[in-house]
Amino acid sequence: MLTRRSLLLGLAALGAAGCSAGSSTTQQVLGDLPTTAPPPDTRLTISIRTTLKQLEASGELGKLPFQVTDWPNIQAGPDVIQAFRAKSVDLAANAGIPPIQAQATRLATKIVAVGERDKPLYTYVTKPGSPITSLDDFRGRKIAFSQGQAQGVVVLRTLKELGLRPTDVELVPLTSNQFLTAVQAGQVDVAVLAEPQLTKYLGQYPDARAIEMRSVDLLTVLWAPVEVLNDPAKLAAIKAFIPFWARGTVWSYENPDKWVDAYYVKDQNVSKADGDRIVRSQPPLTFPANWDRAIRWEQETADLLAEGGFVEEFDVTQLFDRRFEKVAAEAVDAKYRSRT
Repeated sequence: MLTRRSLLLGLAALGAAGCSAGSSTTQQVLGDLPTTAPPPDTRLTISIRTTLKQLEASGELGKLPFQVTDWPNIQAGPDVIQAFRAKSVDLAANAGIPPIQAQATRLATKIVAVGERDKPLYTYVTKPGSPITSLDDFRGRKIAFSQGQAQGVVVLRTLKELGLRPTDVELVPLTSNQFLTAVQAGQVDVAVLAEPQLTKYLGQYPDARAIEMRSVDLLTVLWAPVEVLNDPAKLAAIKAFIPFWARGTVWSYENPDKWVDAYYVKDQNVSKADGDRIVRSQPPLTFPANWDRAIRWEQETADLLAEGGFVEEFDVTQLFDRRFEKVAAEAVDAKYRSRT
């Protein structure tokens, strides 16, 4: 069972690892954003697979004004944090919670781009044969929980909505890439899944059940270690990359058939019919030109984690590099910008 003590011990261990690697919670970044293109021999390692596939399918990949040495498929927040520590990834995309976790483990990072979704992206699923039929049945159940990922935050938000405390359920500590196996094997009663895993799981286990998610995980962010941002060439490359990320996302909305074929069918091994359904069901990402709402949301998330004893209280404004605030929004048409 997940306890405050086990979590804090884990954070301490990660923090010690970070200190030994020369990391700290210092959030200082230097200078203004560059106004010129990065040197063409600048190299970044970028862990954003969907953007890779969007740029490949749209023919934009070769237009990047710098070199991408690798596109590692590292998605889970804790794994990205370790990759940042190892200096094997320069830029990644995650939900809002991994930067909070990085701060708690003494790794200095900054958010450099923000996207927002106002509708739930995830769905709860039950283990095969479970009697659970609604959120009201969650009390006393084993729920897969990842403290450092969006899947963990939506669980905490759900419990708060239900008037439950974390101690009213059994939070089973896992990373999100372990959720599917755990719920398949009945190691947990409930897990949070996203597409395309959701469709694959429900198709494989007809006696499992989907439970509607009401909690929204608002943020998708691009983030990078402060050390990377203090490298002038890499800083310029990241600034140049953000419009490609935003426009690639928009391209997938405006070319759903090509996107389904390139990503869901060829990369994720999902049928075209399921890929079409997934794309239709997913809320779009929009890009704010003002990050005030995102910062408020991030602060609510950090406070919720602090209330549960998972992290120490802190001011999340230090996580946002507002030099980049308008870069993504200015790269897309007005209809894809968030309303403030």
